[in-house]
Amino acid sequence: MMFILVSYDIPDNKRRTKIAKILEDYGDRVQYSVFECNLSAKHLRRLTTELEEVMSDKEDSIRLYRLCSECVKKVEAKGQAQPPAEEPQMYLV
Repeated sequence: MMFILVSYDIPDNKRRTKIAKILEDYGDRVQYSVFECNLSAKHLRRLTTELEEVMSDKEDSIRLYRLCSECVKKVEAKGQAQPPAEEPQMYLV
């Protein structure tokens, strides 16, 4: 399992909504344009494929950051933000 932080900047409302709906199937929204996902390699490939089918290479930006388990333990959350769960839920789609 891999802990993946996904952030995106999608200027088109329709595409942005589609991207968010895809990500909701794979992880937890922690900010408006940021999701935390706990994925197997297979699910990461599937997620990446789904995102690429919707996004525009010329207009959109999606970043996927892989965090090691030690890095996830060091995540700090301030204000209303909640830290990642000890055992992040894996979403099956």
